Amino acid sequence: MNYESNPILDKLPKHLKQYIKPQHYEHYTAINQAVWRYVMRKNVDYLSTVAHESYTQGLKRTGISIESIPNMYGMNRILKDLGWAAVAVDGFIPPAAFMEFQAYNVLVIASDIRQLENIEYTPAPDIIHEGAGHAPIIANPEYAAYLRRFGEIGSKAISNAKDFELYQAVRRLSIIKEAKGSAKEEIEKAEKRVDELQQNMGEPSEMALIRNLHWWTVEYGLIGALENPKIYGAGLLSSIGESAWCMTDKVKKVPYSIEAAHTPFDITQPQPQLYVTPDFAFLSQVLEDFANTMALRTGGLSGIQKLIDSKDLGTIELSTGLQVSGNFVSVISHNGEPIYFQTKGKSALAYREKELVGQDTMQHESGFGSPVGRLKGINIAIEDMSPRDLKAYAIYEGNTVTLDFEGGISVHGKIVTGTRNLQGQIILITLENCQVTYNGKVLFESNDSLYNMAIGERIVSAFHGPADVKSFDLLDHQLSSSISETDNSKADELESLYQQIRDFRNGKNTTISRNKVFQQLKEKYPTDWLLSVELYELAMGNHDQGFAKEIKQYLESIKMENPKLGHLIDDGIALTDAQFIEK
Repeated sequence: MNYESNPILDKLPKHLKQYIKPQHYEHYTAINQAVWRYVMRKNVDYLSTVAHESYTQGLKRTGISIESIPNMYGMNRILKDLGWAAVAVDGFIPPAAFMEFQAYNVLVIASDIRQLENIEYTPAPDIIHEGAGHAPIIANPEYAAYLRRFGEIGSKAISNAKDFELYQAVRRLSIIKEAKGSAKEEIEKAEKRVDELQQNMGEPSEMALIRNLHWWTVEYGLIGALENPKIYGAGLLSSIGESAWCMTDKVKKVPYSIEAAHTPFDITQPQPQLYVTPDFAFLSQVLEDFANTMALRTGGLSGIQKLIDSKDLGTIELSTGLQVSGNFVSVISHNGEPIYFQTKGKSALAYREKELVGQDTMQHESGFGSPVGRLKGINIAIEDMSPRDLKAYAIYEGNTVTLDFEGGISVHGKIVTGTRNLQGQIILITLENCQVTYNGKVLFESNDSLYNMAIGERIVSAFHGPADVKSFDLLDHQLSSSISETDNSKADELESLYQQIRDFRNGKNTTISRNKVFQQLKEKYPTDWLLSVELYELAMGNHDQGFAKEIKQYLESIKMENPKLGHLIDDGIALTDAQFIEK
């Protein structure tokens, strides 16, 4: 294991642990630390007035410091008191896995940090977004419960093939945007690919819809009165540009409702409108309303059809509680109801999320098919039959039967045994020398093998993933090399200058000549502005007005050369002036 675990992380299934990677704290450079410090100084100063009160309280409770990028191990020691944990993961991970982590009370944190040129916003997950955005708000118990519940429901949402294409495209865009030296043409090509996919997604899947809800709440949510809302979404809390932009009249404020699920978003652009929830409790109400529309709760023909369209591993649950997991490839229907389903490849049967003994993927290596519904001309479903009823209809061990189902499915064979659930209902009937037909066409024929027929009048649920995660080998993720690891190994003189000033501030080396550092900076790195802002702060703190004035004049010249940096420089100077001039 390459990370430090704790009791919460110990409970994670193996298929989630495959996404965890070591944080490698030593790879953060002094520039990385300066970026973190600037964003956090700016955020704490500004957000203290516009963020939900849980934010500033949460910063203290989660141990997140302004001065240094948080160490995951230190965060975990504090988060465990809130019943949560945090792990470093491999950038963008599949949405279902991201949400499943939440269901286990685990925050996933991309350990890389944005480059200086993307200091205001990055589409890539980074530690500013995750650590300074998501972590503080979970100190609010009501919001933490919503986040966990969102994970439970969201991880069951059914995707489609286009969702996976979009996920891969967005992941690629985020990686090359944050990679040093990426060609402009390469970035534009990746942006075009994301845009093309977003414009041609077709009918949105459940995962696409619930991701919209996630975006407009967890990432970009506002809370309180429509006229004067507060920020709680992590995307806003971690973006020094958009957190200010969203409070202006240029961003439309809309009352939060289930309609947010049908409102798409563009991850590469500032949001033109935001949703405002009156309180955290209302988030949970809308989530449950949305869950009522999901196949997870509706089942039926549409539910199994969603699984077929997804071309991904999924599960149906029958009215007996029997769960069938696999890649569903076909369904036969009658009067709008499924009467026969079929999976392809490895499949498994479970009851209450626990695999049934003898019904694993080795037993069902090439797929599983079964009728669903009632027997023709009989008013009582098989699962509701008492032992006396079963005997009366000749459904008992050792008897050769022909079971004709409504809709045209017929099963003929010798009953070997039956499997019951805890309530005594028959959930599985095993036959030998069995033939399954549909209007005379053979669907299945067992020669020497046994046939397991699922029992259930209805499909009551359909959802993404297996019923029992232990039934399938879900380990298919290869950890990539971190951008930070690649870039940070190339220490250069600018990094050295930043490190010297960081050491001076932290008291590690107070003999450093800040004036000499400033002269080297001006001579060799005339476009860098952040270190000059830090030097200005130190000069003001030392009451060196002459040096401070010189730095300020130099920063004015940088603004003239690059006006886009003007507000960043002005904000940095204003923070320092507010800190020292008022004193």
